[in-house]
Amino acid sequence: MKLLEDRILAEGAVRPGNVLKVDCFLNHQMDISLFMELGREFKRRFSDLDINKIVTIETSGIGIACIASLFFGNVPVVFAKKAQSINVDGPIYTTKIESYTHKRVYDVFVSQKFLGPDDRVLIIDDFLANGKSLEGLLEIIGASGASVEGIGIVIEKGFQVGGEIIRNRGIRLESLAIVDVLDADTGRIAFREDPWDVR
Repeated sequence: MKLLEDRILAEGAVRPGNVLKVDCFLNHQMDISLFMELGREFKRRFSDLDINKIVTIETSGIGIACIASLFFGNVPVVFAKKAQSINVDGPIYTTKIESYTHKRVYDVFVSQKFLGPDDRVLIIDDFLANGKSLEGLLEIIGASGASVEGIGIVIEKGFQVGGEIIRNRGIRLESLAIVDVLDADTGRIAFREDPWDVR
C-alpha cells in the first residue's frame, strides 16, 4: 500500500534490534485519516469474505480494528485483554503470548460470551514479527469454535518468521506493507513489492 509505505519512509525511524518506530502515526499517536484508508484497504482485500467479527489484541491493534469495522458493516470488535480485570465475569479463553517488542510473556484472554462457533473472524493487528501474538489469537479463536477467515496486518517484518509460519498453516494473510530491510546504521527501510498495490 503505497500511501502507508510513503508514510513509513517519511516519518518512521529504525532503531537497533530491528525495531521500526512509527509511533507518530500508528501505535501511540494515531492518524485517523490514515486509519480510514487502512480500513478501506482491508475491506478491499477481504471483500469476498463474510465477516461477522473482528478480533485483535490489546492495545495497538484496537484503533485500527475499530476503524476497519466501519467498512465491514460495523461488525463487533473483540480484543484479547492482557490483564485480568474484576469487571470480566464468567468463563474465558486464555493463552500466553510472548511480546517481541516488550520482551515478556503475557497472559491474554477473551470472555467466552464474545466468541463462539457462529463467528467468522477477521484478525487485524498493527505489526507482525515472529508471529507469537497471532499464534495466541489463533489458539483462543480455535478454542471458541469460531473460524478464522483471514488476517490483516498493517506492517509485516518480512525478514522475520511470523508471516511464513502463518501462511504455512494455510491461513489467508494480507499485510499492507511488508518491510524486508531495516538498517539501524543507515536508517534504510526497504519494502517487498506488493501485488495488491494499485499505484
